[in-house]
Parts: sequence; C-alpha cells; structure tokens
Amino acid sequence: MPFTYILHSHKLNKFYIGHTSPSVEERLKKHLSNHKGFSAQAKDWRIVYSREFESKSKAYAHEREIKNWKSRDKINEIISQK
Repeated sequence: MPFTYILHSHKLNKFYIGHTSPSVEERLKKHLSNHKGFSAQAKDWRIVYSREFESKSKAYAHEREIKNWKSRDKINEIISQK
C-alpha cells in the first residue's frame, strides 16, 4: 500500500516529506544508506508521521499538500494528531 510520510532529523532540525509504495520502514533504510541528495546530509532520520492511502496518486497528492503548506507549525500539528 502507498504511504505519505514525514521524517525528522534532529541534527539538521529539518523535516523530509515523501511518499512510497513499499513500506515506510524500507524507504527509511534507503534514506539512511549512503546516497546523494537532501536526506544524505544526516543519518539520524526517524519516522514522525505516516498515512496509508489506497492509491499512489492519493499518497503523492497528500505529499504535495503538505509541502505546499510551507509551515513548520502545520507540519508539527499533523504529526501531533497521529
């Protein structure tokens, strides 16, 4: 099943928002592996939010919605609701 997820790095004090169709735990392993890109900047990412959807397009739409907020307060609000 597809998921939208939010990761948090304490070291960077940043969130990473994405969607995936394998499990969120499997995707987290990729973020923590050696690779290039934004999430490669830290190795302390942890899952702070995940939500399952019936289709990949709905998970992607939810990812875009969260990213469009551009608000740390709204992201913290959605995390605290889980």
